[in-house]
Amino acid sequence: MLKDKKIAIIGGGKMGSIIAQGLIAHKIVPGKNIIVTDVDAARLEFLRSSMKLKVSQNNEKAVKGADIIILAVKPQNMALTLKEISPAIDKNKIVISIAAGITTNFIEKSLTKGARVVRVMPNTPALIGEGAAAVAKGSCAKADDVKLTRAIFDAVGISVEIEEKLMDAVTGLSGSGPAYCFLIIEALIDAGEQMGLPRDLAAKLAMQTMLGAARLCLESDKQPAQLREMVTSPGGTTVAGLKALEEGKIRATIISAVEAATKRSRELAGGK
Repeated sequence: MLKDKKIAIIGGGKMGSIIAQGLIAHKIVPGKNIIVTDVDAARLEFLRSSMKLKVSQNNEKAVKGADIIILAVKPQNMALTLKEISPAIDKNKIVISIAAGITTNFIEKSLTKGARVVRVMPNTPALIGEGAAAVAKGSCAKADDVKLTRAIFDAVGISVEIEEKLMDAVTGLSGSGPAYCFLIIEALIDAGEQMGLPRDLAAKLAMQTMLGAARLCLESDKQPAQLREMVTSPGGTTVAGLKALEEGKIRATIISAVEAATKRSRELAGGK
């Protein structure tokens, strides 16, 4: 489906390079069919030498030769980027945006009438093939465009299709979510060390514990609450730990974090 497609990734930062690396590592698209653009020449040279792909500082030229364009620029740079590439966009190309808060309507208005736009919110675990991405189609995108987009992000994890109105909530949950998990892992490591464990051992145990819990949720037919109850013996150690977490309002705090990130995504959509 994708092997013969030429892909231009506009923006060679973290997520742009993660997508490129995932596509190449999982043999979805050969490196010779991917071109990455960026304003930073040193960054481009690093990507060229490390991933054996094409690089350029000319967005319009890169887009002209591509079948699929992935917009991986910062939200505040999107308007200028769209102005640069607009002359090279036609109805035969698929434009995929991964910029938080930027609507398909905004992108469509900046490009050729009828531009096929798909919006995606991926996350950083795509780097190791464990990403979670939500996909929403623009007004002119076709079902096959969504299918092709999902194939790209399924190559580096999983994807789901949603209505665009839910994209800010996805940004707050899975887009920003890895950072919440990393913070919890950090706290577990600090706690283990404080309780007397060597830090490297605490880190190994904390990371595997988070990984194992997530995989058990994915592979079990039980809900997270049921799995939690399986670990929790009456009057035992886990009860004591959970009591401390609830007293610290961990559930409410995590909900507040997702709400805050969702709100910020909406603000970005409004140009703030």
